[in-house]
Amino acid sequence: MDTNLLNNYVLKAIDAYPYDLEETVENLNYALSYEANNAYALYLMGRLQAEQFGDFEKAKQYYAEALANKMDFQKVYSKYILVLIWNEDYEEAQKLIDFAFTVKGLNKGLVHTLQGQLFENLQAYKKAIKAFKEAKRFGYNDGFINHVNSEISRVKNKIKPKKKSSKRKKKKKKKK
Repeated sequence: MDTNLLNNYVLKAIDAYPYDLEETVENLNYALSYEANNAYALYLMGRLQAEQFGDFEKAKQYYAEALANKMDFQKVYSKYILVLIWNEDYEEAQKLIDFAFTVKGLNKGLVHTLQGQLFENLQAYKKAIKAFKEAKRFGYNDGFINHVNSEISRVKNKIKPKKKSSKRKKKKKKKK
């Protein structure tokens, strides 16, 4: 198969997603029929499954296949980790996060943000805040840093304040 034709189908699918899902699926099916292990087509099919159909199991399969064919395909990691978190596959998500930190050129700030989200889902709020603060160190623009700051504030609001009612209870006991 002509590589240019394959790339043309993949590019058409990229261009159509997420606005024209019918064209996206058609072009992805053509691309995958020509080259079943095309990492970008598999990645986009994973996004389609997760984001449009909510089929996290299928999305995981597509993302895993994309990474099996191209381990340095940086776009896959963040989407794959998110799907694992959404699907409550926390141990698998942690393993992928740990591996993602070893991938050269990957946006480490984004990976730390995903680590924070994982910790938040596990209700380890202090660890989540620590991960978000680490993400800020890798901040590449004000928008990212502002987003991370809002994540930190949001998680801090989830931490239950320590009860001050013990003093009130003592006063009530003395009155009785």
